[in-house]
Amino acid sequence: MLSYRHAFHAGNHADVLKHMVVIQLMRYLGQKDTAYMVIDTHAGAGVYALDGDYASKNAEYETGIARLWNRDDLPEAVQEYVDVVKSLNPSGKMRYYPGSPYCAEKTMRDQDRLRLFELHPTEVKVLDQNFRKLEEHAAAQGQRPSARGKRVMVQKGDGFLALKAMLPPPSRRGLVLIDPPYEDKRDYARTVEVLRDALTRFPTGMYAVWYPVLQRNESIQLPERLKRLGAKSWLHVTLAIHGPAPDGFGLHNSGMFILNPPWTLEPMLRELMPYLVDVLGVDESAGFVLESGEV
Repeated sequence: MLSYRHAFHAGNHADVLKHMVVIQLMRYLGQKDTAYMVIDTHAGAGVYALDGDYASKNAEYETGIARLWNRDDLPEAVQEYVDVVKSLNPSGKMRYYPGSPYCAEKTMRDQDRLRLFELHPTEVKVLDQNFRKLEEHAAAQGQRPSARGKRVMVQKGDGFLALKAMLPPPSRRGLVLIDPPYEDKRDYARTVEVLRDALTRFPTGMYAVWYPVLQRNESIQLPERLKRLGAKSWLHVTLAIHGPAPDGFGLHNSGMFILNPPWTLEPMLRELMPYLVDVLGVDESAGFVLESGEV
């Protein structure tokens, strides 16, 4: 299916969780001088206008980034995430929201590499245009000479299929982000299959999977299937801002499942998840789950 547009959901509570975690994973990788590669299998458009037709329709960002924007008590990891969003809004007004590609580009270093895959024909065109604008802006500011080329590559294609040829990365250090739309139920099974193969090619790699926590078997079973893939260690975190709607529609809960997570991530999340529940929670059903395991 190619009907999904992430702009409808840009900046919501699920994005807060996903992008905050991704930034922290990259911060950890950046502690060593050796270069690393980030591969985003479902990159989307990269940047979203919150006042545009898509994002403003349901204004889902009001359940996420908007609740953090003006706070002065943000935990360090949340502050780093909000700072990345604010870097896209130098006027101070919340107009644009960065997708995973922008978050990654702002966090990585000159020697690191970013590989972006997107199948939706409109989304990948906008993604490419957005990175061209970043390149032009960087040049005008006398910053990094190029946001693209060897450092960042944008490719139209199925990220699930492309991943096989990308692993292992030359430096043997990397992060793979997998967050398909899950409109097609097969995305759940494909995520598991792709990761099973990826772990044979790059067993020491870091893999981050975002998924919607829904009342459907595929969603319920996904984290349990990921636990059994045989990675050295895993971490699973979910964030619910309210209970499920009576009609079953709407996203109230989402999760991140990380294979081979850094040891620093669990204590960090244990400290800040109650804060996110308090700030983003809508009713008494708001809460989080945090669990981890090792082989």
